[in-house]
Amino acid sequence: MKAEPRWPAVIAVLAIGGIYFAIPDYLSLGPRWLLLAVMVLLTIPIVAMHRAGLAAPAKWLGVLSNLILTGDLIWSVALLVNALPAHKEPQGTLLQSAAGLWVSNVLVFALWYWRLDAGGPWQREQQDRHRTAAFLFPQFMMEGEDRDQAKLSGWTPNFVDYLFIAFNTSTAFSPTDTAPLTRWAKALMMVQSVISLTIVVLLAARAVNIL
Repeated sequence: MKAEPRWPAVIAVLAIGGIYFAIPDYLSLGPRWLLLAVMVLLTIPIVAMHRAGLAAPAKWLGVLSNLILTGDLIWSVALLVNALPAHKEPQGTLLQSAAGLWVSNVLVFALWYWRLDAGGPWQREQQDRHRTAAFLFPQFMMEGEDRDQAKLSGWTPNFVDYLFIAFNTSTAFSPTDTAPLTRWAKALMMVQSVISLTIVVLLAARAVNIL
């Protein structure tokens, strides 16, 4: 199976770290530059291990990176919830912070889906076809002849497909064209939906107060 590109995931990780430069200090766990610095320090050995063929250490270091990003996201959303009743932040700052955390939510869970589905990118590359998938993509439901005509006979999902799932989960609060099949996928999608809904409700509540 064709190797999956890793650069979209690397960009997503660094983008999340960069987003924290745009939110106030009181919403971040430590200095705003700290998360980006940690992600750079983790990403460099992950990429090096991948190039050296050390799949298992790279996978678990990637899981550690995801755990840090997820913990930081949940902490920031909790701080935003706590700060809202006190009206500490101007309207523009609130909107900027909420938008940054919402985008981070999409990217963080896209990374989870990409890293865990069917054993992760390295294990998916070792298979002749996509097996033990946690998500039922529409391409898998096409019959053999239809897949051949659509030039999808060797199709396998990559990071953009998981980003699409994460985006839909944060906007529709439910799966759209791709259904979760495993309990861990359903659990992660529920957590993502709760975080996204919390951010949206906070913005709506503040908007009502302003009006």
